[in-house]
Amino acid sequence: MKKYILLVLAIMVCAAMEAQPKGRIKAEDTKKTENTLSERAKAQYTGQISAPDDVVWKRDIYRTLDLTQEKNAALYYPVEPLGDRVNLFTLVIRLIAEGKIPAYEYRSDGNELFTEENKYKVNEMLDKFYIYYDYEDNGAKDGDDGGSYTIADSDIPSGDVLSYFIKESTYYDQRTATTATKVTAICPVLHRSGDYGDEVTKYPMFWLNYDDVSPYFGMTPVMTSSYNNVSNMSLDDYFATHQYDGEIYKTANLQNKLLSDYCKNDTTLAEERARIEGELKGFENELWGTVEPDTTQAEPKRGLFGHKPKSSEKASAGSAKTAKSSSSKQKVSKRKEKAPRSTSSSSSSGSLSVRKQKR
Repeated sequence: MKKYILLVLAIMVCAAMEAQPKGRIKAEDTKKTENTLSERAKAQYTGQISAPDDVVWKRDIYRTLDLTQEKNAALYYPVEPLGDRVNLFTLVIRLIAEGKIPAYEYRSDGNELFTEENKYKVNEMLDKFYIYYDYEDNGAKDGDDGGSYTIADSDIPSGDVLSYFIKESTYYDQRTATTATKVTAICPVLHRSGDYGDEVTKYPMFWLNYDDVSPYFGMTPVMTSSYNNVSNMSLDDYFATHQYDGEIYKTANLQNKLLSDYCKNDTTLAEERARIEGELKGFENELWGTVEPDTTQAEPKRGLFGHKPKSSEKASAGSAKTAKSSSSKQKVSKRKEKAPRSTSSSSSSGSLSVRKQKR
């Protein structure tokens, strides 16, 4: 009898260990849907390393990328999918619709906030920008992202996304004693005109955390040149090597001001952008004490203890010697020019005297 009781208890314990709550099963299924790439795959396909949080110096810059420019055209073409080639916006919308990456709301202050409260639901984001889709609930509740979204290529407004906002972080890592610039966020901007073809209005759509999209960018080839049609670079390499060309429209500041808020006209705006670019380029030179040589100075720079470099002394001595030799050559040439005149006169006088003696 005891054996039967122990056997029943063992069976009940095994059943309890194998059983899982429905909430845990649903959470695991959702996690599998959201993260289709393993950690190993993410580490393999990313070209950028996440910026550390405990850096001693960092500056955040916001740029706008105009896709009508040649250097940024790789993000716009092809407008419609061409074989396995898609543009950046088509790739992003597909990833969002499949639940692989989250999209975060573009707030009124223009700053990105990667929190759970600021995360878009897929159907809310698609409805807000009038992107048509088909939805299958698959047993999920109304408004839940547990279903599947299908968007036709013709319904993706990739031709209307003519610019992007990106955020760059330039930082100094004291652990490796290196400086780096990394793209940390991307925002597609929708350009749409009114019903009567009036002025185009720009609609920033959503922010994407670059760490979320980087693994998928690493698997997406892109053609960056009109002369070389080989897609020999990935989207992740494109952003990691800064192949784009973007104008600064904002820097992270205490008052959260745009450059246009304190620059009165286009001239001062261009000067402010050039000043900020110069500060970013000059930071590393000032950090290591390297100064670019000034070619406009006639006087050569002195050494560590105030002495002129040997190369400059040799150059000055050589120039002095060449100057002396050139002046001496000029004197000799002048003497040679005078010499033929004297010999011709003497020879003519000699011939006259001989003739007189014969007579």
